[in-house]
Amino acid sequence: MNKDMLGALDALEKEKGISKDIVIEALDAALVSAYKRHYGQAQNVEIKFDEKKGDVHIYSIKEVTEEVMDSQLEVSLKEALTINPAYEIGDTIRFEVTPKDFGRIAAQTAKQVILQRVREAERSIIYNEFSAYENDIMQGIVERQDRRYIYVNLGKIEAVLSKQDQIPNEVYQPHDRIKVYIYKVENTSKGPQVYVSRSHPDLLKRLFEQEIPEVYNGEVEIVSIAREAGDRAKVAVKAENPDIDPVGTCVGPKGQRVQAIVNELKGENMDIVEWNEDPAVFIANALNPAQVVDVMFDEHQRACTVIVPDFQLSLAIGKRGQNARLAARLTNFKIDIKPESELDEVIAQREAEKLEREAKVAETEAEIKATESAMASELSDIEMPDFNADVEETIEEVVTESEVTEEASEQSEE
Repeated sequence: MNKDMLGALDALEKEKGISKDIVIEALDAALVSAYKRHYGQAQNVEIKFDEKKGDVHIYSIKEVTEEVMDSQLEVSLKEALTINPAYEIGDTIRFEVTPKDFGRIAAQTAKQVILQRVREAERSIIYNEFSAYENDIMQGIVERQDRRYIYVNLGKIEAVLSKQDQIPNEVYQPHDRIKVYIYKVENTSKGPQVYVSRSHPDLLKRLFEQEIPEVYNGEVEIVSIAREAGDRAKVAVKAENPDIDPVGTCVGPKGQRVQAIVNELKGENMDIVEWNEDPAVFIANALNPAQVVDVMFDEHQRACTVIVPDFQLSLAIGKRGQNARLAARLTNFKIDIKPESELDEVIAQREAEKLEREAKVAETEAEIKATESAMASELSDIEMPDFNADVEETIEEVVTESEVTEEASEQSEE
């Protein structure tokens, strides 16, 4: 060990951010391990590293005893007094045992342990760094792929992009730069593992924050997102300030702001709708671009029937039901879409269902009343015991027994 080692430790701390103290601790453990392996014992060995000169000294710690039972752990009082007359029984003495021929194998063992500790320290640093990016987005470079994952280089670590987290039909080529959403960071036995997504709804939220300052600073709030990655998404936005148009702010001049997000997501269509505290208005907005004539809510459940003009029925439902499906997920309402020509039928059906529900409620109430009446009648036919009489009889028995006991006690005393 020499000043070259000190230079290496300084470089390691500067380049990899690993504390010199961690490496020195690893070095101590490595030397103890090597000493134990080659010299048979290390239970009382102490390592001293000279941080100024870079030298390492190994000491054997022995206890001063009257009689030596184990020469590796103990030293006699007689021998201790030759070293220093002040030593007493129970004191400990450090003897330097640094081998002159520590050897290549011992050095290799030390090197392996140091490398292991260095890897662990690096893993800890990387885990802590990327844990801070959890639920955020980063730009990475596609490196390679296998049957399970696409591997994305995020700088200090390679993240994994699973098939379900990929945008359908999106082609990923090596060296492609893509933005990914980090949704989970795990510290596994093999090191930190970062999971990223291109299909997660929150990727869309973070992209809006990046592209639209008003969303980032909170002037415009994203209330909910419904997304079918790679095809279409609906985003509900609102603004507390009445002077701010939340939809126009997100779309931007000539659609420039939202177009940047669409381009990043390879052409995914984007519907930005205004949130409203009135569920009927919000549902009507969510079905954009279709017009809505009326929204009729079902009682006691989050469901509704939406009436649209006949010529806009297919537009409201969307291709393969996509528009209605996304609107339902955006509003958290079950939505049934009907054409305006069936409005009378819908009203009649709802009235019939209402009458049927009322009839069932009345029937149930009648059954409950009949059951209560029958139970009351049965209880009235049951002869209840006279508890008061039983109590009086029990009291008389106890009093009589007490009197008999007292008489027997008096006779005994006489």
